[in-house]
Amino acid sequence: MMNPEEENEVHVVMVPWLAFGQMIPFLDLSIALAKFNIHISFISTPHNIERLPKIPQNLSHLIKYVPIPLPLLHPNPLPENATATTDIPAERMDDLKIACDLLQEPFKNLIAERSPNWIVVDFFHHWAVDIAQELDVQLILFPIATASTAVFFWSPEFLSGEARRQARPSPAHMMAPPDWVDFPSQVACRNSHEAVAMHNLLYSTGASGIEDGARLARLIQGSHALAIRTCMELEGDYLNLLSKITGKPVFPVGCLPPAEEKRMIMTEEPWSKICDWLDKQEASSVVFVGFGSEYKLSRDEIHEIAYGIELSGLPFMFSVRRPDWGDDQILPPGFEARVAGRGVVQIGWAPQREILSHPSIGASLFHAGWASIVETISYGNILVLLPFIIAQPLDSRLLVEKGLAVEVERGGDGSFSRDGIACALKKAMVSKEGETLRARTREAANAIFANKQLNYDYIKTFAEYLKNGIKENK
Repeated sequence: MMNPEEENEVHVVMVPWLAFGQMIPFLDLSIALAKFNIHISFISTPHNIERLPKIPQNLSHLIKYVPIPLPLLHPNPLPENATATTDIPAERMDDLKIACDLLQEPFKNLIAERSPNWIVVDFFHHWAVDIAQELDVQLILFPIATASTAVFFWSPEFLSGEARRQARPSPAHMMAPPDWVDFPSQVACRNSHEAVAMHNLLYSTGASGIEDGARLARLIQGSHALAIRTCMELEGDYLNLLSKITGKPVFPVGCLPPAEEKRMIMTEEPWSKICDWLDKQEASSVVFVGFGSEYKLSRDEIHEIAYGIELSGLPFMFSVRRPDWGDDQILPPGFEARVAGRGVVQIGWAPQREILSHPSIGASLFHAGWASIVETISYGNILVLLPFIIAQPLDSRLLVEKGLAVEVERGGDGSFSRDGIACALKKAMVSKEGETLRARTREAANAIFANKQLNYDYIKTFAEYLKNGIKENK
């Protein structure tokens, strides 16, 4: 074991994509590494930094937020203070990518000024490879995804140009595990709707001028190693395969479980009433329903989810992101009156971690974002998954494969129904069929996701790699 007094100072620059589903896990990794006396510069826009959690006081000398303003686009600028995916409509996502690509010059200047030992980067910033090589800084890719998703997105043929398309020339090739997966796997698209969206994600150029698949390929090629928020106990086969097909060291950094939350004590409305209501419910009886900030649910989708919750007959808390169309008919007519006493609805922001940690919460119906999966199961809550975009369908399949989730059924066109939601919720929470699922969830929470020693050991191994890599580079 290294003597802390003999360790060289290590400085890591963290560069997440402009989405809170990416920024929060990057911050979790930053906090975990800072506990090993590693210095962190966390890069994002000023407005994003204002909205991120405050750095823990005992680590404030090791972690620094470093703001870089997002360049203006001409002649069609993004809305004022629109510096994250949650701030913009889906049709302007390419504009956010273009603006983010314009950060490479100020980013290069910052790296040259600070001379870090490592850059830890998300899937997006392919231009960080050239900057790292020019300034002799080592690069690590930390995609906010499971190892199984990384394996699905990558292949030995996935290197450059037309070779990427030859690996999977049509959406139909997304509906089965890729040929390089040499063990049984359920991680693939389930219907044509998902397959088309996944194929477009990897192979469509868009206004930014480069495919997301090409960004990922360039980053894997140019990185020294990959770090994945997972464990060997959960994804051992996928982690080993990922290292094999990329030819890179792959470090599971553990699940980065949330810190133990203090008991919810909120005096401001509406949270004081919501806390009081949760306190009165039986342990593990309430379903928390929330779909994050990245995907914007349509009115019809919100209504169908609400009807499904109503049909389930279960106690619930429904957190609904304030939609772009305002306050007109966010919920079905008469919904709140019909479920009065059995559930509560909150329009707007909700403190998800604090809610999930409440003893009355027993399950969560949500979008299958990997960060939310980790938070939910860390508290021993059942996963009821309704994935929508990007890697969410693949992450959902992994958890179903492991016997740790129920997924809401969809049609071939991607549609879901209130009956499908009610059925999934009842299976997870009250049916005899779901008893095995509930037992496995508790076991996985204790043995993997919330296991402090296990997750400490993973982050310790990664921290030692960062420190030893500095010595070897001298």
